[in-house]
Amino acid sequence: MKNQRQCSGGFSLIEIMIVVAIVAIIAVIAVPSYTSYVERSRCTDAQADLMELAQWMERRYAANFNYLDLTEDPPAVPDLPFTQSPDDASAAFDITLEATATTFTLTATPIAGRIRADGGACGTLTLDNQGNEGDWI
Repeated sequence: MKNQRQCSGGFSLIEIMIVVAIVAIIAVIAVPSYTSYVERSRCTDAQADLMELAQWMERRYAANFNYLDLTEDPPAVPDLPFTQSPDDASAAFDITLEATATTFTLTATPIAGRIRADGGACGTLTLDNQGNEGDWI
């Protein structure tokens, strides 16, 4: 009589443990890399938004020869078209403007919890009317 071995259709505990270990190793490598990528992309978005707002300010200056809002009495710092970057629920930076008649400085400050506490890929970003950039990556 032949001795037939019965095959079960499942996996052994060792096989499952090996797969779990491999997935855990991949996750340990991939998650920090992904987080870093997201932070760098948020920094790049903030830089692009600062450039867009700087162009907006330059258009105002070209039209009025003044960076201030001349419809106010006395002239005041104009309201920006948007004050967060990106301009949606996932905003990672608050954008502020300091201006005089002949100068301006735009500042993008990281929002706590959206960028690492140590500044992550970038810290506070600035851009002025001369094109001087502070802390850009």
